[in-house]
This record gives sequence, structure tokens and C-alpha cells, in this order.
Amino acid sequence: MIALIILTAFFLLTIAIGIRARQKQKMNLENWAVGGRSFNTVFVFLLTAGEVYTTFSFLGGSGWAYSKGISAVYVMVYIALSYVTSYFLLPLIWKYAHEHRLVSQSDFFAKKYDSNLLGVVVALVGVIAIIPIVVIQLKGLGIIVSLTSYGAIPMKTAVVVGTIAIIIYSVISGIRGIAWIAVLKDFMILAVIVFMGIYIPIHYYGGIGPMFEQIEAVKPELLTFPHTTYTVTWFISTVLFYVLGFYMWPQVFASTFTAKNARTFRKNAIISPIYTLMLLFVIFIGLAAVLQIPGLEGDESDLALLQLAIQTFDPWFVGIIGAAGMLTALVPGSMLLMSASTLLTKNIIYSYKPNTPDPKIARLSKFLLPVLAIISCLFVFQGGNALAAILQVGYSLIVQLCPSLFASLMKRNPVTKQGALAGIIVGILITIFISNYSMTLATILPGVPTAISDINIGFLPLAANVIVTIIVSLLTQKKPRTAL
Repeated sequence: MIALIILTAFFLLTIAIGIRARQKQKMNLENWAVGGRSFNTVFVFLLTAGEVYTTFSFLGGSGWAYSKGISAVYVMVYIALSYVTSYFLLPLIWKYAHEHRLVSQSDFFAKKYDSNLLGVVVALVGVIAIIPIVVIQLKGLGIIVSLTSYGAIPMKTAVVVGTIAIIIYSVISGIRGIAWIAVLKDFMILAVIVFMGIYIPIHYYGGIGPMFEQIEAVKPELLTFPHTTYTVTWFISTVLFYVLGFYMWPQVFASTFTAKNARTFRKNAIISPIYTLMLLFVIFIGLAAVLQIPGLEGDESDLALLQLAIQTFDPWFVGIIGAAGMLTALVPGSMLLMSASTLLTKNIIYSYKPNTPDPKIARLSKFLLPVLAIISCLFVFQGGNALAAILQVGYSLIVQLCPSLFASLMKRNPVTKQGALAGIIVGILITIFISNYSMTLATILPGVPTAISDINIGFLPLAANVIVTIIVSLLTQKKPRTAL
């Protein structure tokens, strides 16, 4: 009962903070979507962290450590390296977006390549990639609330109520509400995860070192990279692949538009990799559960952290853990839905009506956000794969924007709008085909050495994208006129 009370209290507090963040702000499109471009270093940092430390970090990271072992370290490595790239990448994106008053990722591509059609395609890619990740958040929300309430709140009820909450504060307060909720979420998740990551190994094993010693004695394979599938080759290629896609996500991309100035990103790039160390404690919890909660297989591995928490702590603290986990779903879920509704409205529906008044765009965006939320909610109830597998599909789609984005930041862009468009479409089609048949390089190229077959399959459509982009760009470049 006490866990249910704590969960309910934090849930109501979240809605109250989200609604109050609006205060006396006029919610025009720019204020609703990018906070009037007025966020300081702290808010930009919290928004970025809000998008990174999601239910995947909370459940999927520990679940991966439980089932796959030490290879779960790839999560903290790719996030830390992505922050390093932000030092150079984000100021360039912010400067161009600020000069042209852009509010979405699609705006950036459409303006850089002077192509409404490319803007539409980029928006479609963003929306298609976002929906599976929203499903992760809602699915995680349902699991967390159901387990930490000791079954008092069924999973489906938790998903529906959480979706309604996201709709309420996102429509009313926009990104300002999300930023203020992110403040509460980050403090809670940091305290809970660090405490659990230190306390649980000590409680069950006598310390972190002894925990690794006991795991090595029973399941040594979890502490080394395997010789097939999740090998060192897989690890390195997956880290590189995720680094490429990290800032391609529409909600992460658009959050850069909220900053006051470019210095904000350089400050964050220095601090943020340290914050990534929090994920190490998530991995400790997942590994601690290996011997304490044996027998979890497949999707059940995502439950390792919560089942261990329920076994270890009193109900009141389980309620706090559940509240922290709930916030890891609400903050990124609302950011994702906001980005998707803005892309759908401004860059697809009104893409060929550039003079459409902002109030009209804002109204339709706020209307479509609940529609997208309901669609995502329905997908949750269809079942699904483990959280890490869903995330891989989303990354494989969104990373197709990489070649044309990086080319657009060069002083002389060698890529034409036709090349960018062709490359993205080819990459997306191959990604969908591969995902549909659950293919890997080992199934496509049987008999090749593991150093090649274990490369992340996402590089195959990306390589095809780059090749097509280069060829089509060479064929469509405007040739300079020769003087007579």
C-alpha cells in the first residue's frame, strides 16, 4: 500500500510541475517547441540527459548486463563518446538553426539543401523512428509501475494513465514543462541508481569485487566477450554506429535549438561524460541479479533490476525506485512525442505551405500529439521484443541521416539534394528489409571470419546510403559554364 501511495504522489507531483512550468508564457510554436531559444546550460544538460537516461537505461541496460554480461558496457561507452562529438557538432547546428529561426530537424535539412521534399522525407524518417522508441518508454512505464506497486496497478492501466499524463503537460506547457520535470527526474534517478549499484553488491556479495569473483565462479562467460555474436568486433562497431546516430534523433537534434548560445554545448560536453558513469551502477545491478534472481530469459531479463529491488528493499523504498523509473519514461516519452507531432505538422502536412501562420501549426501539433501517443499506446499492447532490440531498429533508421548532415556542415557541400534524398531512401528500405527478416552479416555472408560477420548489421544500409549518395551527387552536380 505504501509503495502505491508514493507512486501516486510522485505521479501527481510530475503533472503539477509540468503544468506549472507554463506560468505566464505564451505558448506560440517557438516557445512550445524550443522554449523560445532561452535555455541555459543547466536546462539544456537536463533535457539531453532526459533523452539519454530513459527506461532503456533503467531496465534495458541492467537486463542486457543480466543476459549478455559485460558487453552491456557498450551503452555507457557510446553515450560518453557521443558527448565528446557534441563539442564540435552541436555549435555548428545551433548557429545555423539560430540564424534561420528553425524549430525542427526537418527544417534544418530542408534549408541546407533548399528542398522541401528532402525535409518531408527527413520528417517521415524521424516520425517512423520515434514511434518504436516511444513504445519502449510506455512499455517500460507499465512494467515499472506494475511491479513496484506490487500488482496493485495493472500494466495496461499504468500505460494508459501515463500516456494521458504525457498528453496533458506536453500540450499545456510544451518543452518548458518537460525541462522542469527533467530536473526532478535526474536528481531522483541519480540518487536511486547510485545507491542501488553500491548497496546491492555489498548486501549480497560483500562488495563489488567479491560480486565479480562469485559470478566468475558460476558464470564466467558473462565477464568476457564471447567468441561469436557479441564479440569485440560487435562491441566496437556497435559503439561507433550508435555514436553516429546519437544526435540524429529529432528530439535530441531539436533540443539544441533551445540553447541561448553555442558555449552551452561546449560546457555540457565537458561535464556530461562524467554523468555517464551512472550507467556503470546500472550494470552492477544487472550483474548482481544474475545469482540472486536466476532463470530470467528473453524479454524477462528486463525485469532483473525491479525484481531484485522488490526482493531487497522495504515497500516504501520500492515505491521511490518505481517513481524514479516512472520519470525515466515520462520525460523522454513526452520529448519524443513533441518532436514527432511538430515534424508531422510543420514539415509534412504544411511542408508546401511555408507561409502558414505559426499559431495554426502549433494548434495542429498539439492536436496530433495525443493521436501519436494513442498509436504508440496501442503498439505497446501488441507485445514486442526486448528493449535493446527495439532500440537497435530505431537507430538503424535514424542513422541514415548521417551522411547528408555531415556533408551539409562542410564549407563546400559535395552532396546534392538529389544525392541526399536517394541515399536516405535506399538506406531506409534496406534497414526495413533487414529488420523484417532479423538478418545479420553472418546470415548474409556465411563462412566469412567473425571479424567481419560480427560487425553491426546497421553499417550495411549505411554503407549503401553513402555509396548511392556519392554516385547520385556526382551525376546531379551542376557543371560550371565554360566561358566562350
